[in-house]
Amino acid sequence: MELGEAFRTQAAACARLGSPMYAELLGRLADDIGAGGETAAVLRGHQDDSGPSALALRLAGSLHRLVLDGEEPGLAAFYPSVGGSWDLQQAWPSVLDVLARRSETVRQRLRQPPQTNEVGRAAALLGGLLLLVGRFGLPARLTELGASGGLNLHADSFRYTDDRGRAWGPPDSVVALEGAWRGELPGLSGPLRVVERSGCDVAPVDVATRDGRLTLASYVWADMAERHRRLRGAIEIARRAPVQVRRQDAASFVEALELAEGRLTVVWHSVMWQYLPRDQQLRVQARLAALGAAADRDRPLAHLYAEPVRPEPGAGHEFWVCLEQWPGGGERELLGRVAPHGVPVDWALPG
Repeated sequence: MELGEAFRTQAAACARLGSPMYAELLGRLADDIGAGGETAAVLRGHQDDSGPSALALRLAGSLHRLVLDGEEPGLAAFYPSVGGSWDLQQAWPSVLDVLARRSETVRQRLRQPPQTNEVGRAAALLGGLLLLVGRFGLPARLTELGASGGLNLHADSFRYTDDRGRAWGPPDSVVALEGAWRGELPGLSGPLRVVERSGCDVAPVDVATRDGRLTLASYVWADMAERHRRLRGAIEIARRAPVQVRRQDAASFVEALELAEGRLTVVWHSVMWQYLPRDQQLRVQARLAALGAAADRDRPLAHLYAEPVRPEPGAGHEFWVCLEQWPGGGERELLGRVAPHGVPVDWALPG
């Protein structure tokens, strides 16, 4: 896909997902690419980046980071995340100025993998985990691929409410996912005990540092206040109970994984699979299949993920929460349809 077209596609997605600011910004950046302007100059060398690499969002995140760092007060005046007010016509000269003056800084940030540690997607992962615990009745070991700052490894510390007013999780949690679930989710009242948490990422983020916190915030769209609120709460929880996120690729991490007696081993991830090279995907799948062949009721294994998938052959990609479990053959179950930022999840399970 041509760069300008890719930016327009992402702009349309931002509009659908409730970010008029990013819809307008990315649309104007697309026009500037077509005109050979400052945006095209900054993106030189990225013409062949694949669609799943999210180049448009990486550029938006790079600009946002300069604002969050306090380095560009002129641009910050238009960013709601720091108290500004968005106006495309007034903001555009500042955008072009920053792209011209800070081009090398922006280009450096474009080389980093996107860090979309979206807290809302915990709604899909935690719901699937409750279902699994109900099936196996065992304490859980959580292992996350592409864990970023490790925020969703604390999914059981968040508060969730459904469309019937029912709730799960600590009533005083600083992360409240209102209207997280729709439909019937078996296991909502069941006990959950997480006894181990671990994760990996090729570029892990340390939320104990200011740099790490700003990195995560920069990838949250600047006009989406609720997502920023969730992020701040999840960072607070993660700082109180740190989880190690290893600097390691997903395939190597899973290849070192073993099952544990009397434990439910859960490998989960959300909207990161598209960033894995194909050989990494195949290695992860091969290791899970090998572990699954050795799994039994006392040492079960689950692969739980919220990703864009084709629900049936020939269909377009949609966001679903999916489950493969062993024992059970490892066949994919579609548990529910997920909003791109996680909330709500429409469960497709029988009541």
